[in-house]
Amino acid sequence: PRSELAGRNPAVFHGFCSTIVLNNPRRRNALSLPMLQSLRRDLLHDVKSRELRVIVIAAEGPVFCSGHDLKELSSEDDVKHHSQVFELCAEVMTLIQKLPVPVIAKVNGLATAAGCQLVASCDIAVASEKSQFATPGVNIGLFCSTPAVALGRSLPRKVALEMLFTGEPLSAQEALMHGLVSKVVPEDKLEEETMKISQKICESSKSVLALGKATFYRQITQDLDTAYKMTTKVMVDNLTLRDGQEGIEAFVQKRKPVWSH
Repeated sequence: PRSELAGRNPAVFHGFCSTIVLNNPRRRNALSLPMLQSLRRDLLHDVKSRELRVIVIAAEGPVFCSGHDLKELSSEDDVKHHSQVFELCAEVMTLIQKLPVPVIAKVNGLATAAGCQLVASCDIAVASEKSQFATPGVNIGLFCSTPAVALGRSLPRKVALEMLFTGEPLSAQEALMHGLVSKVVPEDKLEEETMKISQKICESSKSVLALGKATFYRQITQDLDTAYKMTTKVMVDNLTLRDGQEGIEAFVQKRKPVWSH
């Protein structure tokens, strides 16, 4: 069980897009301890590269990710092992939002439990029309409490709770309507649409995007006055960046900006 770094896509302008593929379809791409360790390693692989602009998380097979490997959660394993699984999963989910580049989930199939949590944790999610999203843990006596953290921050509360209480899946269109995914496209357009978004992101300054992403996740949990106070300072700081000034000068001079990143 592993995630797998796919080749850098040469079609992405001004940098590269790193694609991570969950590559254990026989186990429905379950987030086993080895898979989580591999995913964390792959997310951090090029993070210090000046050229990295976007990370895409995709999967092999008809299931994007089925969540935790339930065989690891049997009573045969001790509490220490169970804690290690859930703690590493939480670390990976929070890491996605701490990375300095946008992370896009490219979903083509079923995403359940911690797999649904993974989609909700990404900055952007593009799904094929056949995709579905569910948190069915309640049906097997293991309530999806950790997936609920990401789900409750992506969906309206009553929608999230209906998913958590019933285990019933959302269709791709329902997920789009409620904000769990960004776009829904035909299966044969999934790669094209994902790369279109990646290429657009690559046209911007990496330093500006890193500042903007970090600021977004900081302000979203704050009250209105605190959020505005913090983001006002960030806007001023943004103007001190070399690329902040370059972008304004390029706009005034009616030319394309030349980013230093």
